[in-house]
Amino acid sequence: MANKKSYLQSVSQRRLRHFSDSFKIEKVREIEQGRTRVSEICKQYEVSGTNVYKWISKFGTMKINKTRVIVETQSDTQELLLLKKKVAELERIVGQKQILLDFKDKMIDLAEQAYGVDIKKKFDSKPSDTIGLPEKNIPSV
Repeated sequence: MANKKSYLQSVSQRRLRHFSDSFKIEKVREIEQGRTRVSEICKQYEVSGTNVYKWISKFGTMKINKTRVIVETQSDTQELLLLKKKVAELERIVGQKQILLDFKDKMIDLAEQAYGVDIKKKFDSKPSDTIGLPEKNIPSV
């Protein structure tokens, strides 16, 4: 309670002051050149540290609190991660299809051995004239 009262008294005792821009610039230069510190200016002129840092951000040449502006509609890294996920999914699907193809080839080989029939098509042989339809007796002209 005593601390609160003393704080309120010190706040009420402070008078409202306005410092000129030239004064602020001078103090900021002193800070940047290392001739004084923010805390010293705060004590000497009864100014809050927040105000001194505002002076530095406004008038300083070194810009202690540099701000970064990042404008991103859709981040390149997010897009890259999305594409990597898509590639991984497609590789998984291709792998599954390859396993199915290998399985079918193996089943065909086993069936050929078991039944002694050539199931695989031979690509070097001449294709037949018919499409699998039974031949009809068509008189030749």
